[in-house]
Amino acid sequence: MLTALLGGTFDPIHYGHLRPAISLVNEVGLKQISLLPNHVPPHKPQPEASTEQRLAMLKLAIEGLPLFALNVREILPETSTRPSYTIETLQAWRQENGNSEGLAFIMGQDSLLSLPTWNKWKTLLDYCHLLICRRPGYAQKTDNIELQQWIDVHNTTNIKDLHNSPHGYIFFAHTPLEDISATEIRQNINNQVSCENLLPPKVWHYIHQQGLYTAKK
Repeated sequence: MLTALLGGTFDPIHYGHLRPAISLVNEVGLKQISLLPNHVPPHKPQPEASTEQRLAMLKLAIEGLPLFALNVREILPETSTRPSYTIETLQAWRQENGNSEGLAFIMGQDSLLSLPTWNKWKTLLDYCHLLICRRPGYAQKTDNIELQQWIDVHNTTNIKDLHNSPHGYIFFAHTPLEDISATEIRQNINNQVSCENLLPPKVWHYIHQQGLYTAKK
């Protein structure tokens, strides 16, 4: 069975991360998903919560869920002083697991469409499969000819391909369309609008306990 990484700033982690991941486990057959918090994401604004706070929320979110684990390689002191590049993480992850282990990287359709801006994006499949989760408002096809050709060459609808090869395929999963964004959650909290149904209860409680995402007076 495959092992997968799910990267993100997780500022905060919410059901838009967790529910598609659980659906993906059932559809594809994953033995574990490791949540990979980014320290300095090259394509996004810096997180509002501290690294320690984001890590605490992740631990609370997956408490009692053995399916999930944490991979903190990008927030270790020796790696957290520069941007986190996915290709470097995947190279190290592959080296640790050997050449025959089935590895996958989970991303949303929005991230897939932005791949041409990623460092060495065409080599990602040298180290893993890509499992693509649906996102509201994003099409499966792209107007970027180079990216679309790359997707077409590596796309598979056969789940067996993911298990028979350690890397090299792109699979579009039938995950639920969760219209939840961390940006909207942060804005709502700042505006004193409840987001309780969008987050695990322990994460929601922690946010209030820490006074996160509220503009300082």
